[in-house]
Amino acid sequence: MEYDVVIVGAGPAGLSAAIRLMQQAKNADKDITVCVVEKGSEVGAHILSGAVFEPRALNELLPDWQEMGAPLTTPVTHDDIYLFSDEQSSRKLPGFAVPKTMHNSGNYIVSVANLCRWLAEQAETLGVEIFPGFAASELLIEQDVVKGILIGDMGLDREGKPKDSFTPGMELRAKYTLFAEGCRGHLGKQLIQHYQLDKDVSPQHYAIGFKEIWDVPANNHHQGLVVHSAGWPLANEASGGGYLYHSESQQIVVGLIIDLNYSNPHLDPFAEFQRYKHHPVIKQYLEGGKRVSYGARAIAKGGLNSLPKMSFSGGLLLGCDAGTLNFAKIKGNHTAMKSGMLAAETVFAALQTDDGGGGRDLTEYGQNVKQSWLYEELHSSRNFGPAMHKFGTFWGGVFNTIEQNWFGGKLPFTLKDNNFDYAQLTLASEATKIAYPKPDNTLSFDRLTSVYLSNTNHEEEQPCHLTLANADIPIEVNLPKYDEPAQRYCPAGVYEVISEEGQQPRFQINAQNCIHCKTCDIKDPSQNITWVTPEGGGGPNYPNM
Repeated sequence: MEYDVVIVGAGPAGLSAAIRLMQQAKNADKDITVCVVEKGSEVGAHILSGAVFEPRALNELLPDWQEMGAPLTTPVTHDDIYLFSDEQSSRKLPGFAVPKTMHNSGNYIVSVANLCRWLAEQAETLGVEIFPGFAASELLIEQDVVKGILIGDMGLDREGKPKDSFTPGMELRAKYTLFAEGCRGHLGKQLIQHYQLDKDVSPQHYAIGFKEIWDVPANNHHQGLVVHSAGWPLANEASGGGYLYHSESQQIVVGLIIDLNYSNPHLDPFAEFQRYKHHPVIKQYLEGGKRVSYGARAIAKGGLNSLPKMSFSGGLLLGCDAGTLNFAKIKGNHTAMKSGMLAAETVFAALQTDDGGGGRDLTEYGQNVKQSWLYEELHSSRNFGPAMHKFGTFWGGVFNTIEQNWFGGKLPFTLKDNNFDYAQLTLASEATKIAYPKPDNTLSFDRLTSVYLSNTNHEEEQPCHLTLANADIPIEVNLPKYDEPAQRYCPAGVYEVISEEGQQPRFQINAQNCIHCKTCDIKDPSQNITWVTPEGGGGPNYPNM
C-alpha cells in the first residue's frame, strides 16, 4: 500500500503530525494520503504517562479543544513539593526553593491514553487512516533511502514457521515516513545506528517510570492536587523522584521515576516503588483505597545534549523516539506534540515542492525545531539531568533551582554526562545488598499481581520478541559479575534465573509478561538483549493511563 506519509506510532507526536498534515492539506485544497500504524490493540493501549499536561501545543494544534470535548477536565489547583529524608521524615519545600519548571499553574491532570484516543478521532475525521493492532517490524531502505515500513507477519509459531492462522506482513510505502514510537523505539534505534544520527551528541539517558491508579475514599481525595517528591527511597542508591496526582472521579495516580544510571546491581526499581507508597506523605492519600491499574515505561531524559539529528533520507524522528522530553518539567507530551506539528509542516512543504518522489533528507526540520519554543525549552533545561547525575539529588536540585529561578536557564555553560547508563553498574560483590520488605498486599504488591492489572497479553505461540545476541551471557557473564540484574530491573517478571538442585542455573524469559517498557534493551550491562516487535496487538492494554 502506498501513501504520501506513513506515521509509526499513535502517540501524541504521531497523531499531532497526522492532524497537522491534514489541516494544511485542507487549507491548501490539496489531497494527500496519511496512514498511522499502531502496535497496540487500540489507540492508547500502550500509552503510559504521569501525567500533568501542559496544553501549549494543543492550543496551537486545535485551539477549540475545550468546545470539541478534549479530555482535559482536571486543572491543577495546588503543587506540593517534598524532600523525603527517610522512610518517615519529610520536609515540604517553600516555593522559592522549587525550580519554576516544577510549577504547574495552568496545567491539567490527564490520562494521556484517553487524550490520544480523542486525538485519533480528530485525525480520522480529517481523513487519516489509522491501523491499530499492526506492528511496524522492519524498515524498508532502498539505496540508503527509507521508503516505508514492513508490517510484521502474524500467525508464526515459536520457531518462526507459519501456523494455520498465518497472515503475511504488508509493505506500507511512503514518500516520507515519520517515526513516533516513543522512548527507545525499535525502528528509531535502528535508524539512529544506521545513519549515525547521534554521532555528535551525548549518549541518551533514561529512567524507568512506574504508575498506578487508585480509587480512594472521598476524604483522601483533593481533585487537582499535585504532589512531587525527591530523596527517599532513592537518596543513596539512585536518583529520581516520586509523584502523586489527584485526578477526577476520586482517583489518584501514584508513581516513581528512577534514573537508569544507577550503579548498584542489587537495586530493584519495582520494589523501590512499592516501598515508596509506605511513606506517610503518600500513604495518607492511598489508605483505604484500591489499586486498579499498574504499568511501567522507560523515559528518554537526555534532553538537548542527547538529541540526535532528527532527519534522514526519507523520514524523520519525532517526540520521544528522538528524545524531546523536558525532564526539568518531567513533561514530554507537549514537546512531543510540537515536534510532530513541526514535522508535519516540514513534510507538507516538501510534498508541494518535490518532484513527487519524496525521499529527501529534510534537514530543514532541524532548523524548524531550532527556531521554535521546543528548542528554547530544551536549551533552558539542558543542565538539569547532568547536574543531578554529577551533584546528586540534593545539590543537583539546589543547582537547578538557582539556574531556573535566578538565571532562567541561561547560564553561559553546559554540563554534560557522556557516560552510558548501562555501563554504570558496579560488581555485585562490591555493592551493598538491599533487603526489601515483603509486600503487604494493601499498599505494596508483587510483580505478577501487578502485571495482571496491566491487562498484558501476547499470543503465546510466536517467536520470542526479547532476543539475545548470545544466549550464554546471562549465566556466564551477567550472573557472576552482576547477579544478573535483569531479574530486578524488569518491572514485569520477564527474566528469571532458575536454580534447581544439582543442575546449572538457567536463564528463563517469560515474554508473555512483557509490558513493553524497553528497560532491558537499555540497562542490560552486556547490551545483549534487543527488544523487537511481537505480533501486533500484543502487550499491555492500559485503559486510562
